[in-house]
Amino acid sequence: MEQKLTKAAIIESIHEKLGTNRNDIHLVIDELFEEIKDGLKKNQIIELRGFGTFEVRIRKGREKARNPKTGDVVSVDRHGVAIFRAGKELKDFVWDITDAADED
Repeated sequence: MEQKLTKAAIIESIHEKLGTNRNDIHLVIDELFEEIKDGLKKNQIIELRGFGTFEVRIRKGREKARNPKTGDVVSVDRHGVAIFRAGKELKDFVWDITDAADED
């Protein structure tokens, strides 16, 4: 089973490494997320060098789509989708990972 790294665990790890107040770390991370969301809402491309890029792509609407849960035919309006593209450094960092079980 895949292990999840939660925001709380990230905050705790940063706290242990830097000794900074947990509440301050939580505020900074929440503010970072808000800035990313605000940028996407304004249709901006958010580039975090060495990590990746967030952007919005517009998906076309369709008259006949299926609800995967019920199988019902539904129409889907044109809508935005958040996209993340990993940067070169991140891609290179994870390149040799072949099995998540190796990390346990």
